[in-house]
Amino acid sequence: MSVRYDVPSDGARAFNSVIRWLAERGISIQGSTAVQVRGRRSGRPHSVVVNLLTSDGRRFLVSPRGNTQWARNVRAAGEIEVGARRHVRRYRAVELPDHAKPDLLSAYLRRWYWQVKHHVGGLTPDSTEEQLRTIAPSIPVFELVD
Repeated sequence: MSVRYDVPSDGARAFNSVIRWLAERGISIQGSTAVQVRGRRSGRPHSVVVNLLTSDGRRFLVSPRGNTQWARNVRAAGEIEVGARRHVRRYRAVELPDHAKPDLLSAYLRRWYWQVKHHVGGLTPDSTEEQLRTIAPSIPVFELVD
């Protein structure tokens, strides 16, 4: 996997904390979902808001900013809790190999490009499969399994 981490600005962190607060209370903004994952060093739960992609009845988490803290924590913990505080479900998180990512990245970009356009290595909803394959190693994707 290529190591890339587009660190959010202070403004983005502040905005995301508001969206996370809403998502934790069950209010989704354009597909935002609250997740909690155990920290790889501290062992404490960390909350973040993500866009949960559903494709063919399967659930996926995409880290458009690259090898983020939450993606590293999910990789280390192997599981994640998803949902509002009162309706949390625990899933096993399985990281996908690079060759399995292009179709999912394309679907993700069609849905949330307006949110992530500056964080996906130049990809757009019209990116070719070759372009998606080139950038795929720098974007972690996890399938959530019951």
